[in-house]
Amino acid sequence: MQLYSASASPFVRKCRVCILETDQEAAVEILDAMGTPLDSSNMPTSHNPLGKIPALARDDGPALYDSRVITRYLNHLAGGTLYPEARLWETLTLEATADGIMEAAVLMIYEGRCRPEEQQSNEWVDAQWAKAARALDAIESRWISHLSGPLDMAQIATGCALEYLDFRHAARNWRAGRPELSAWQAEFARRPSMAATQPVV
Repeated sequence: MQLYSASASPFVRKCRVCILETDQEAAVEILDAMGTPLDSSNMPTSHNPLGKIPALARDDGPALYDSRVITRYLNHLAGGTLYPEARLWETLTLEATADGIMEAAVLMIYEGRCRPEEQQSNEWVDAQWAKAARALDAIESRWISHLSGPLDMAQIATGCALEYLDFRHAARNWRAGRPELSAWQAEFARRPSMAATQPVV
């Protein structure tokens, strides 16, 4: 299999951490793909017509795309436990919450990189941050007990989302007022799979 990847993408990072946590490094080749919403010429459009990464090419079927589809497939392939049946809906909901944080954070970056300065909207950027902040508050108040349980995909997604905020939006200081989430992240970041997949510019 081949995973089309960019090292800075939090969605790709989710897949790479999943690969490591399910011991499938030898089965998946990581291939670089770079692009923006305005230029998908170097993206794997033959595998994902939306021109987005991650995309997972397979020999035995069409390529898979969207990080949640890919991680679910990889976990199934390995007989993993990242989507535990006993708390599946909670895991999926928290994963979706973390993905929403990533999406808002990425859109904030695109506003600055893809639109002419005179067309950029600070109000729109602040609205994206408000979405992320609400989600962070919800995790702090409702989801810490889940994050403290056995490893699952929701934890991986949350860890990747928080470190992406550090990577791209450190000045926003997501830790302020969220001591439990901050403490959880500091410990989770020590996992070898997280240390091995640190984003780079």
